[in-house]
Amino acid sequence: MPIWAVIRHRGRKSGTAYETPIAVVPTTSSAIVMIGLPWGAHTNWARNVVAAGGATLRWKARDVEVVHPRIIDGAEAERLAKPAFRAVVKRFPAAIVLDRAAPPVE
Repeated sequence: MPIWAVIRHRGRKSGTAYETPIAVVPTTSSAIVMIGLPWGAHTNWARNVVAAGGATLRWKARDVEVVHPRIIDGAEAERLAKPAFRAVVKRFPAAIVLDRAAPPVE
């Protein structure tokens, strides 16, 4: 179960492109992606993603578009995480949850 990924986002003021390494927290729903924020909701990359309304993850050798980011607290993150990860994420002050964008229709 690979958890390591890179989130690609742009600076909310500068417009600079960034790539930030992150750990994806396995969730009970395949429709969402959750990333723990052990340093809190004011982490710059998370604020950039929220301001932009989404980002791109490079995860499992694929690009995954994620949209509708929202910051949640540790208790809600614990409810969304798979059982093996609940003890870890409930200690985080926050997490960011994003919806997987629908795949393009061909």
